[in-house]
Amino acid sequence: MAAPRVSIQTADFDVAAEIAALRAQDPGVGAVCSFIGTVRDRNDGSAVSAMELEHYPGMTEKAIEAMIDEAFTRFDIRGVRVIHRVGPLQVRDQIVLVVVTSSHRGTSFQACEFLMDYLKTQAPFWKKERTPDGERWVDARVADDAALERWGIRSSNS
Repeated sequence: MAAPRVSIQTADFDVAAEIAALRAQDPGVGAVCSFIGTVRDRNDGSAVSAMELEHYPGMTEKAIEAMIDEAFTRFDIRGVRVIHRVGPLQVRDQIVLVVVTSSHRGTSFQACEFLMDYLKTQAPFWKKERTPDGERWVDARVADDAALERWGIRSSNS
């Protein structure tokens, strides 16, 4: 049985194990591109001590699966794995992993960037940061919407 393309989970992930699993059954893979997002200690000029991510179970996975399907339509890729964590997270914790395999590096880079641009704006996640002034919900950024628009996709946040 093939590993799932999408996992939404509270547990941390092992990047090396995820990449190895995606490559294991495909001798045609010539390139692997990955992105790992982590919790940073500052945002919008304020210190951040922790973060909490919420999502709609079922809806979130379906939205990310649709993004992956779109990536397969646009790019000559061989495999994709997306893991996104939810729940409470601390500074330096891993949040998201996107891994793309293809025959050649350029395609992997493009598809990985496309998926991250899509995830940042279209995946139904809600992020709350803990700062010295209290907790705050994080709004979508104009720069993230612009990044998605370069792929010819208008953000639903605009």
